Amino acid sequence: MSDTWRGMSAADLGRGIEAGRICPVTLTAAFLDAIDTHPHRDRIYARVMRQPALDAAAAARGRAQAGLRRGPLDGVPVSWKDLFDTAGVATEAGSALLKGRVPARNAQVVRRLSDAGLPPLGKTHMTELAFSGLGLNPVTATPPCIHDPDRVPGGSSSGAAASVAWGLAPLAIGSDTGGSVRVPSVWNDMVGLKTTAGRIPLTGVVPLAQKFDTIGPLARTVEDAALAFALLDGSPAPDLAGASLKGTRMLVLETVALDDLDPVAARGFDDGVAALARAGARIDRATIPAVAEAMDLAGVLFTAECYGIWGETIEANPDVMFAPVRDRFRAGAQYLAHDYVRAWRRLDELRARYQAATAGYDAVLIPTAPTLPERIDTLLADPAYFAAFNLKTLRNTRIGNLLGLCALTLPTGVPMTGVMMMARPGDEARLLRLGAAAERALKA
Repeated sequence: MSDTWRGMSAADLGRGIEAGRICPVTLTAAFLDAIDTHPHRDRIYARVMRQPALDAAAAARGRAQAGLRRGPLDGVPVSWKDLFDTAGVATEAGSALLKGRVPARNAQVVRRLSDAGLPPLGKTHMTELAFSGLGLNPVTATPPCIHDPDRVPGGSSSGAAASVAWGLAPLAIGSDTGGSVRVPSVWNDMVGLKTTAGRIPLTGVVPLAQKFDTIGPLARTVEDAALAFALLDGSPAPDLAGASLKGTRMLVLETVALDDLDPVAARGFDDGVAALARAGARIDRATIPAVAEAMDLAGVLFTAECYGIWGETIEANPDVMFAPVRDRFRAGAQYLAHDYVRAWRRLDELRARYQAATAGYDAVLIPTAPTLPERIDTLLADPAYFAAFNLKTLRNTRIGNLLGLCALTLPTGVPMTGVMMMARPGDEARLLRLGAAAERALKA
């Protein structure tokens, strides 16, 4: 039965607990045992939280037996990216710079999911300080892509995606600053939600660039992502019942996002858009010049803030870092304060132009990633190629971060490819409802 559980959605596991068919302790123990015996355990989990997970599961079992479950995911275990503070358990953000860092308190979102009854399976490996979209980390570990363990899984929430894809967690929580939830989700054929910046509290989360940092789930289904989002956000779960694409208007963004696509990524996206059209969505196509100009501001906006936060720590011990990631941080040192202020003022104007151009649409569609997973040894052998491939991989996802949007990536059915749906800031509930309808269309 435990092998069946490992492939089930978090929502279905919760329904099994509710019906009395699944014991939370037996469920959590099954995942813990699977982690302990898995050949890629040490590439996926940085630390396993066996006793805290079993203690939380025992409490969930008591509530289930008493008819007092706290919600649909009470008793369903979850994995945490290693940048969410966990009291008494090391949180090192994939970096030797933070080795031995043990927080005294849980991050606010960890508390929220703990209060909702989700047992914490452990902390998953990640890109160093979350500053790469590939998932390559020779300092700690590089998690395996579900399609080929010798290829990168996407990052920076690399272990988060791997934990679900390999059946070592039913649900994972990651972060997304420039694509760090969505890239590993698409390369591992999962659903990933990038939330609106500022919506979910970052208290107790190791920062990368706080004006862009967001928290979101990596999951098997849109329903799972919606239930997890509600817990992270402290809001009611979005109503997905009866969701339909009939009468919706969607815009394929032709600016930047369709350039130089891997042929497989292009095929997956085209197939996905066709499926949405067959399900009743009206599909338009357009260019939006504001997007290209916003993308030109990414260098100063991201790297200046990242280096402003981490520069002093990095320069105190630079040799412990993976050089290509360290060099990416250092690129932020070249910018002056007035460059950064001017760029943000311009970005605010471009965001307003984008909103005006897309106001009549329910969602904007682009391929989630223009690339497919690269071999680990190829990336390690050529730092210049690593840097170029990383920037290209993050190109499409970064559009949503720069424009302040919420975004949802869905698998197309063509492995390692995705359709990304982007919506207005704060519109996650409506986006997830659209996503539920799109998910059915893509699986039809």
